[in-house]
Amino acid sequence: MIILSVKELKKYYNNGEVLVKALDGVDLSVEQGSFTAITGSSGSGKSTLLHIIGGLDTPTEGSVNIAGRELSQMDNDELAIFRRRQIGFVFQAYNLVPVLSVYENIVLPIELDGNKADHSFIMDIIKMIGLEKKINRMPNQLSGGEQQRVAIARALAAKPSILLADEPTGNLDSRTSQDVLGLLKHMGMHFMQTIIMITHNEEIAQLARNIVHIEDGKIAESRWA
Repeated sequence: MIILSVKELKKYYNNGEVLVKALDGVDLSVEQGSFTAITGSSGSGKSTLLHIIGGLDTPTEGSVNIAGRELSQMDNDELAIFRRRQIGFVFQAYNLVPVLSVYENIVLPIELDGNKADHSFIMDIIKMIGLEKKINRMPNQLSGGEQQRVAIARALAAKPSILLADEPTGNLDSRTSQDVLGLLKHMGMHFMQTIIMITHNEEIAQLARNIVHIEDGKIAESRWA
C-alpha cells in the first residue's frame, strides 16, 4: 500500500537575479511500513523535499498525498492538525523541553492535541528505547544518544502515518549514531512505521530498505527493495 505519493514537485525561488530550482519535478512513492533514505550533497534539495512532505513548506507546483490526504487542499489549521496527528518528526536537534521529564516530553504533543496518551503503548516504547529507569529524568541528565532516543519515542507516540527524520544523528558520534539508527530501524519494523530519513552519509543510508539520491533538485538515482 502506498502511504506517500509525491508528483511533479517543484520548489523555485529567486536569489537576487538568479532563479533557484531547489526541487525540479520530483516524483516519489513510498510504501507503508518501509524505511527510505534520501541522500544528496549539501544544497541538492533533500531537506527541501522533506520539509514539503512534512507540510513545513509549500511547493511552487506539484502535489503531496499522505494516507489519502492531499496537503495542498488543507487550510493552515487543517494542516497543523494533520501534521500533529499524522506526521512524526525527528530532527538533528533533539528539541526536548528542558523542564519536562522523559515521559512528559514523549506525551507532550498528544496532550497539546487535547488527547489522552495511551500509557501502555508509551511504556512499551520507553522500554524499547531502554529508558524505563530514566522516565523521570530531565533532558540535561541524559546523554546525546539518550535524548535522541526520547525524540524518536515522542515522534512515534501519536502513532503517525509517517515519520520524517532529518539528519537524526548529526549531533552524535559514530558509535552512538549506529546505535540510534539501529533502534530507529528496529522500532520502525516493530510498529510497521513508515520512515523517511534525510542523510548526507552514504554509509548510514545503507541501513534503509530504499535509497533515493537527489542532485540539483532531481532524483538522480534510486534503489528500491
